[in-house]
Amino acid sequence: MSQQLINVATKGKWVEGMKTNVQARDFAFIVDEPEALGGTDQGANPVEYVLAALSGCTSVVIALIAKELDFKYEDATFENEGTLDLRGLNGVEGVSPHFQTVTFDVTIVTDESEERLDELKSKVEKRCPVYNLLKDAGIALESNWVKKATVSA
Repeated sequence: MSQQLINVATKGKWVEGMKTNVQARDFAFIVDEPEALGGTDQGANPVEYVLAALSGCTSVVIALIAKELDFKYEDATFENEGTLDLRGLNGVEGVSPHFQTVTFDVTIVTDESEERLDELKSKVEKRCPVYNLLKDAGIALESNWVKKATVSA
């Protein structure tokens, strides 16, 4: 199969301090740091956006693969937590500035079997671009998927 490449792009403009205005297509958002880290706390910081991207990307890939598998679900929620070693950001030799670990919790409301949920999880983790970006960076990823039964009417 030949390559099927797409390009994605963003633009950014530094505002002041640690605040940057970013645009992706027709969507604008602020990247900033909390006041405790020298920012103005007017937006999420870059690594928080990475965790948000993990949730969003996983959600999109779940929808795509669920359709392929005829997997029925009513809801999906995500909770992520990452650990950084600030020594890397501060320039300490041999310490990576990116996430050391990421815990990724997915809760799916479905009546599908655990086996079908495991199949969905496996395919999503294989095909999600953001999940694989983190994995390929050597980050210790802990992925926990939990099934909740649907509410009967």
